[in-house]
Amino acid sequence: MKFLDQAKVYIRSGRGGHGCVSFRREKFIEYGGPNGGNGGRGGDVVAEAVANLNTLIDYRYQQHIRAKNGRPGMGRDMTGANGADALIKVPIGTQILDEARDQVLADLTEAGQRVVLAHGGRGGRGNTAFKSSTNQAPRRADPGEEAEEFTLWLRLKLIADAGLIGLPNAGKSTFLAAVSRARPKIADYPFTTLHPNLGVAHSGDREFVLADIPGLIEGAHDGAGLGDRFLGHVERCRALVHLVDGTAEDVVADYRTVRRELEAYDAGLPAKPELVCLNKCDALAAELAAERAAELQAAAATPVRLISGVAGSGLPALLTELAALIAEDEAAERADTGEEAEAGSGAGSGAEAAGGGWRP
Repeated sequence: MKFLDQAKVYIRSGRGGHGCVSFRREKFIEYGGPNGGNGGRGGDVVAEAVANLNTLIDYRYQQHIRAKNGRPGMGRDMTGANGADALIKVPIGTQILDEARDQVLADLTEAGQRVVLAHGGRGGRGNTAFKSSTNQAPRRADPGEEAEEFTLWLRLKLIADAGLIGLPNAGKSTFLAAVSRARPKIADYPFTTLHPNLGVAHSGDREFVLADIPGLIEGAHDGAGLGDRFLGHVERCRALVHLVDGTAEDVVADYRTVRRELEAYDAGLPAKPELVCLNKCDALAAELAAERAAELQAAAATPVRLISGVAGSGLPALLTELAALIAEDEAAERADTGEEAEAGSGAGSGAEAAGGGWRP
């Protein structure tokens, strides 16, 4: 299945059904009175995060999503049927943005999480609703409420425990293939990876998800190369594994290029825990590898791991360290969540107070 992380969709909720003007016509009932029913409610457009999806490819071919209209009311006080909702199933980690893509309307980060994007119109009242002691034969009925319609963007940000970053051809795909069962395309030319790949790695009895992000180049935050489109996929990662090609002429310059892009993009990426690795050490003499590692460590001000995705050297120790980082971040998140829950106990959430759902 082709990976697609952005899609533009047009949505339209259902229109409310019209109310009915009707009167009783039984032969032996004098002054029968009104019996027009109300119209049915139009369907909503609802987005739901599901666990078995990892791409937005469905919405490249289905770009118009419409809910059903409510049925009109009928005589004998019959209320029209409500319109069926339209359900948009998206992968976990999908953000929903307005047409200008400058406002995030919803962020679906858990399986089963739902949000109403467009509310169906209310049904109109039939003439029975207007009956009174002074108006016993009303000939008025309300029309159904109009539908809501607008254009939205769906943007997928992969949810992974750790992200692999580095310049093109730094060996990220080889690393992912070596530590997981993922089989990304691997070649000896830059930009082999054109879309993110996910793999599940193991360290002891713990497993975690790795995301292989397409290579970054200078100016990526402004759209150069594959652009900043894929930097969003590492926003949700708990830690970063920064691979630097050990066979490059200037490993320090390569490291600083990627770091500048992270800082320019921001979104909390520069502050994430980072494991710096000198990759492809199997192609270097031991003395040269140690020399370049020392240069890189001085520039990064952090320990540098010597690894090789092809030979597998240094990978078990790196995975152990990465698993510990992820576990530490998870524990800190659980502690923060517990504190927030205690602080918020006894008061309803804003969504509950507002009745839930987003309205434009």
